[in-house]
Amino acid sequence: MKSMTTTASGVGGSTKGTGPGISKAAQTESIEVSRLASFKSTAITIANLTTFFVLWELVARTELLNPLFFPRASDIFSAMWTGLVDGTIPPELWHSLSNLLIGLVISAVIGIPIGLLMGASRSADLILSPYVWAMVSLPRVALIPLLILILGFGNSMQLTIIVLSAVFPITVNCMAGVKTVDPSLIRAGNVFGASRLQLYRKIILPFTLPFVISGVNQGIARGLVGMLIGELLGGSGEGLGFLLNKAGDNFDSPTMYAILIILAVMSVGLVQSMNVLERRAAPWRAIPKM
Repeated sequence: MKSMTTTASGVGGSTKGTGPGISKAAQTESIEVSRLASFKSTAITIANLTTFFVLWELVARTELLNPLFFPRASDIFSAMWTGLVDGTIPPELWHSLSNLLIGLVISAVIGIPIGLLMGASRSADLILSPYVWAMVSLPRVALIPLLILILGFGNSMQLTIIVLSAVFPITVNCMAGVKTVDPSLIRAGNVFGASRLQLYRKIILPFTLPFVISGVNQGIARGLVGMLIGELLGGSGEGLGFLLNKAGDNFDSPTMYAILIILAVMSVGLVQSMNVLERRAAPWRAIPKM
């Protein structure tokens, strides 16, 4: 019995002694894996884009396709660099980006509360949903003549079409987020005596946050389309859409592709910023990597 007790205590002591060491090693390994994963993602993205544009350059040099429609990648980036250096692109880029950001903020301020209200109140849903779904399905380009008639040519018309393009995806996603909240969580909150405001703050809003982010991401894509429609058809002579239209009129395909790449980078950058915000605001919603 004495030897068994000694052995058990020895094992226990050994286990107790190695516990902190194992924990520290696991934590160090986790940090190293996290840093390697971030570096790996960046390296894969750079390699992927480099390969894509190298293949583009090689195919364009064969001239199997008309250079007017498929210019070399080197010509595209040369046109982009020239436009950035000589001051042609920066003011138009700032005009488009500022309009898009302002329109998205206005859309979020309007769309998020309305979506949450429609998701939580059946009466509000019945009253507002016909108008919301009608505007979701209505092509934005059909509104341009009416907006020009009401607001004229200018920045106010462009901002309005951005807001009308972005606000309804945000509204619909917020509404869907509230409707998918687990009812057992609401019942648990009621059991513990939570008020309606506390239910929203502690249960509904945290659960709905990923839907809000998803709606804003869709709003970014729709808002970008609305921005281009307003700049192409609005006739204000400002923005990346104006440069795109001007390059098309001059048959300047490298500049056209350069503007399209800038628009893609702008859109992806905004979407990735929202994804970073979601990971910080709702880390519990992160999907574990396999």
